[in-house]
Amino acid sequence: MVTSAPRVRPRRLRETPALRRLVSETRLHAADLVLPVFVREGITEPLPIASMPGVVQHSLESLRTAIDEAAAVGVGGVMLFGVPERRDARGSGATDPDGILNVATRVAVEAAAGRLVVQTDLCLDEFTDHGHCGVLDDVGRVDNDRTLERYVAMGLEQARAGSEVLGLSGMMDGQVAAVREALDDAGFERTAILAYSAKYASAFYGPFRDAVESTLEGDRRTYQLDPGNRREGLREAVIDIEEGADIVMVKPAGSYLDVLADVAAASDVPVWAYQVSGEYAMIEAAAAHGWIDRKRAVIESVRGIRRAGADAVLTYWATELAGWIRNGDDA
Repeated sequence: MVTSAPRVRPRRLRETPALRRLVSETRLHAADLVLPVFVREGITEPLPIASMPGVVQHSLESLRTAIDEAAAVGVGGVMLFGVPERRDARGSGATDPDGILNVATRVAVEAAAGRLVVQTDLCLDEFTDHGHCGVLDDVGRVDNDRTLERYVAMGLEQARAGSEVLGLSGMMDGQVAAVREALDDAGFERTAILAYSAKYASAFYGPFRDAVESTLEGDRRTYQLDPGNRREGLREAVIDIEEGADIVMVKPAGSYLDVLADVAAASDVPVWAYQVSGEYAMIEAAAAHGWIDRKRAVIESVRGIRRAGADAVLTYWATELAGWIRNGDDA
């Protein structure tokens, strides 16, 4: 039996939906969401991705529709990934002005018309026949410094195509400094760099590799971070900021919230996080079986990433979630 009523009652602030909303510490806004978009060369209709229900490889025409839908509900930006018909050892399609990613960028910029930020993935893995994020040396290892030369060329083509933010995701040492210097020298000093600073060698990328039809054999552990390393993630972010990154990224998001919180606490530039394909696929699969409430799980997962310190979140639910937010159905 309680002999005296508690004077401190935290539950008072949870009594009604309106009160919970008023005192919420972490709010979701459509402008803080970025939609990753896959654009495949040579198709006229969008193609579903089996391991990512609800996500497709877009044609150039359906890309326009996706941009319009995202902009209409206030999504902050799109991140474009190209899926080429042909690949080679150097990833030549990445630097071809008429390659799928550069063409898609021009289409997206026109469709967006300033309503959201068009961003592009700057990495060679979608364009190489071996599936690695750079060019290989004579023994089959990724050659860091030769890869930087390809990143510079790729960055310049993306900037010429109109990309506002270049997403450097290859995890090569010195990539930010190399691309920043090249952009500035070529007159693209206003083009921003998003550094995928703490990108881990994760098991959660599997569906993404289906989406880009990856040809990778082996793994990327010699350049992506060891999942057991927390301090190293922060160190990589600090280096990228020193080299001139305008934004830094932690990827994946859900399993690396500690790293995200570390980077957010130390960074004086915006910090973003990528809710990757495996995180998306797990929630969709569980919801399809009736094991979880889909909408609540989506909202909770993204809110958790924001709570940990992300200023913006790349998520495949961006457009749908933004619609819920607009309708006041985000709690």
